[in-house]
Amino acid sequence: MAIRSLKTGQFSRSALVGNPVIMPGSYESIATVNGTGSATFVEFTNIPNTYTHLQVRGIIQPNNPSGGGATFASMRINGDTGNNYTHHYLRGDGASVTAVGGGSTNYGLVALSTQGNATNVFTGFVMDILDYANTNKNKTVRTLGGYDNNGSGNVALISCLWLSTNAITSIRIFANDGLNLNVSANAKFALYGVN
Repeated sequence: MAIRSLKTGQFSRSALVGNPVIMPGSYESIATVNGTGSATFVEFTNIPNTYTHLQVRGIIQPNNPSGGGATFASMRINGDTGNNYTHHYLRGDGASVTAVGGGSTNYGLVALSTQGNATNVFTGFVMDILDYANTNKNKTVRTLGGYDNNGSGNVALISCLWLSTNAITSIRIFANDGLNLNVSANAKFALYGVN
């Protein structure tokens, strides 16, 4: 089937007839980290400032799902432990919806599939960090994540503002309740730069 360009009148088999090819922004792998079963946190350091945005993708399997492990993964940027993070999240569990906003000393990243869940339950998330190297603005982070536990579960959309104009050079993911993150060797974390 031939396609005719509205711009030039040219016929072609390509849907791009008469139009330039526009490629979407590409993702480049910066670093990956695998779970160990006993680590207290996962950290990406020495992040280069050569990209426009960052993306972190994670698949977390708690090492001891039925043993009362950590219930929420959190993040700190550049080792900042001050009250410099504000957030909003919308979370649902299939029965109710919760919306919360506030400030804290970290960014609540995603609920973990822990208390009493089956050992094959994983938590997944994708986190975008916008304009991470721009030193003229505070940093915006957004995350979509959750887990399914065969009829129950949790899904959340979370946004965060890090109240700093510093370029982001490190990201630490840890358990927000003082416990080890303690993810199994099946856990995978990947940091990408977005051009």
